[in-house]
Amino acid sequence: MPIDPDAQNLLAMLKAAGRPPLHTLSPPEARAAYLAGRALLQPELPELDDVRDLAAPGPHGPIPLRLYRGKGLAAGPAPTLIFAHGGGWVIGDLDTHDYVCRKLANDARCVVVAIDYRMGPEHKFPAAIEDSLAAAQYVADQGSALGVDVKRLAIGGDSAGGNISAVLALMARDGVAPKLVHQLLLYPAVDMKMDAPSFGRVPDDYPLSPKIARWFRDHYMTGDHEHGDWKASPLHAPSHKGVASAFVLTARHDPLCDEGRAYAHKLEEAGVRVWHLDMNDQLHGFLTWGKIVRAADAALEMAAASLRYAFSTAA
Repeated sequence: MPIDPDAQNLLAMLKAAGRPPLHTLSPPEARAAYLAGRALLQPELPELDDVRDLAAPGPHGPIPLRLYRGKGLAAGPAPTLIFAHGGGWVIGDLDTHDYVCRKLANDARCVVVAIDYRMGPEHKFPAAIEDSLAAAQYVADQGSALGVDVKRLAIGGDSAGGNISAVLALMARDGVAPKLVHQLLLYPAVDMKMDAPSFGRVPDDYPLSPKIARWFRDHYMTGDHEHGDWKASPLHAPSHKGVASAFVLTARHDPLCDEGRAYAHKLEEAGVRVWHLDMNDQLHGFLTWGKIVRAADAALEMAAASLRYAFSTAA
């Protein structure tokens, strides 16, 4: 399949810069490199009505959060997206996804609460799930104080954040997490076995290669015995019936493409309303490259449209 010319330009820039692949770095080095890259690739930050840092009580200490209130929202409780950032459960933070959260808050006309969950290798699975569950419960419990409409809560995230979001949507279906009206799964990681055909299609010099994807997984997971656990691999949950409606974004030049497509089909087979956007000219990670890859904003606007629809139809 063709690659978007903007993405081709980005690949050429990365090659010219001579940056080492993430899997050759230590986790602290990879975090610093990822944050530096985001500063170069994020567009100018949109203005909002309110941006503030908060903290939720967690099982192992406070969990940093950042609340974004979309520009021009009416006073009072607003529909809310709880957002988990990507980065392979090893890298990424509130700042790396600042633009994505701001754009979603404005375009979906909602509040976004981003979670800075604990990551590997310092904090192994299921630490990220535990923190995200605690943060979601805090948002639901403190709804009125935060300006959140608890009857219109959604969960979402990219890559590892999509993994966390899919797991929390299953927990919400089972009454373990707060009730959700939608899930935003942006090129999600949903199968820790990482043996889908797309892992054989993507070359090693892409920003997310099969080697890098497995490097992330192996820093997050304790061992192979956990790969089939549905809280790590939501694709293998016993049932997907009754979960919240979903927007699933996949990128064809992405090792995670086929598992994301399989997840969208699993949801559909279970009777879940699914909007699946398969962008066959894009690479994993493009949503955070909006300064160079113009399709990033287009995809985020479609994701925001699915949120607006879900919020407008929530009972």
